[in-house]
Amino acid sequence: MMVDVKKVAENIWEIPKTGKMNVPGRIFASDKLMEKIKMDKTMEQVKNVACLQGIQGYSIACPDCHQGYGFSIGGVAAFDVNEGIISPGGVGYDINCSVRMLKTNIPVDVFMKKQKEAVDALFRVVPTGAGKRGAMTLEKEELMDLMGKGARWMVNKGYGTKDDYIYTESEGKLDGDPSEVSELALRRGMPQLGSLGSGNHFVEVQAVDKIFDPKVSKVFGISNDNFITLMIHCGSRGMGHQVASDFIRSMEKKYGFANLPDRELINAPITSQIGQKYVKAMNAAANFAFANKQLITHNIREEFGKIFGDYDVGVLYDICHNIAKFEKHKIDGSVKEVCVHRKGATRSFGPGRKELPEKYQGVGQPVLIPGSMGTSSYLLVGTEKAEEVSFASTAHGAGRVMSRNQAMRDFNKADIVKDLEAKKVYLRGASKRGIVEESPGVYKDVDEVVRVSDALGIGNLVVKVKPLGVIKG
Repeated sequence: MMVDVKKVAENIWEIPKTGKMNVPGRIFASDKLMEKIKMDKTMEQVKNVACLQGIQGYSIACPDCHQGYGFSIGGVAAFDVNEGIISPGGVGYDINCSVRMLKTNIPVDVFMKKQKEAVDALFRVVPTGAGKRGAMTLEKEELMDLMGKGARWMVNKGYGTKDDYIYTESEGKLDGDPSEVSELALRRGMPQLGSLGSGNHFVEVQAVDKIFDPKVSKVFGISNDNFITLMIHCGSRGMGHQVASDFIRSMEKKYGFANLPDRELINAPITSQIGQKYVKAMNAAANFAFANKQLITHNIREEFGKIFGDYDVGVLYDICHNIAKFEKHKIDGSVKEVCVHRKGATRSFGPGRKELPEKYQGVGQPVLIPGSMGTSSYLLVGTEKAEEVSFASTAHGAGRVMSRNQAMRDFNKADIVKDLEAKKVYLRGASKRGIVEESPGVYKDVDEVVRVSDALGIGNLVVKVKPLGVIKG
């Protein structure tokens, strides 16, 4: 389908409101990124989302956007809480897939002396790969208790500290109801806590490469480019996938998709019984993801303590990028509560938002944008401008430009490992396929993605980090 799109300002493209669209579409991208975006159905998906009931402002795609399930990855849409809908496709199958950044006082040279030992240890204590059992298995009753409490459950059991969840989005706990989660979803989640899974999930050890904003970076706890950081990227594993599958089927059965531009946009009114059930189940799965990452953090901390001794490993922030959240935003001059779907997009609150940890309220929210295993990743800060133009959202990563099957045809493991070794990056992967599918060559230019975010003011540059060691699912 041909989509009419016009460049209306530097790095801003608009799809005019036509036909059944309730709002225009907006794509935040440079000319360079737009060339890649036009290669798939992203613009068609942005247009389709604009047709959904109760959507507010614009149907938005962030600089890393690419084709996804129903909504584009990088898609953002806000819906009126009374007249709008909630869509599992607008959240994604990996509910609360997110990134956590750890700050340390371990010097880079100290890490590099034990680089392989440390990465091998991470690979051992953080199970990776499709269907892999986790580091902890719970019985149903314990699992449901955890799904009500999130990261706090782990901390209360001794797996971490209070600061770990204080510096997590929503303090690591959403208002979920585990009783709305199916028995099959519970069974899939029981053995998977403390694991990464497959796909683009990773644990990465990094060196600070450049500090763009020393004032903000100091508030975030990075004031020295001599220390390592870590990023953890994972979500709710089979649990979240099953919750999404269950509610997609239930909504199809209840409402059908005859009037939808794409059956993958199946949804339910937010105020409906099934809509409310999905919110509660989604939040319970999100709490599982928060707890999952908390256990991974604890196990990394324990292992690094054995290898490096008495160094600090603390949580800088944990922010999710696959979720629907109820937030207040200014729309047409007045503040309104909306349900913001972020599908492969990162929340980017500016200074003063009460949702942020007290320490960060003066500067804004940390925004974490990982690249690929061979490129830089970034720490940005949220802005008031983002709240004005993108429902406080920006990119969540580099964004794919190639299918996994195409990657298997175009790349091979030996070359990838050789290229990483040349950059002094040590890689451990669960499978050959997992490594090849995540080759740096399958992603957009993350430097360009964050440059556009910074230029638009929807997430401003603070720190650039480069990889030293990676474990992949």
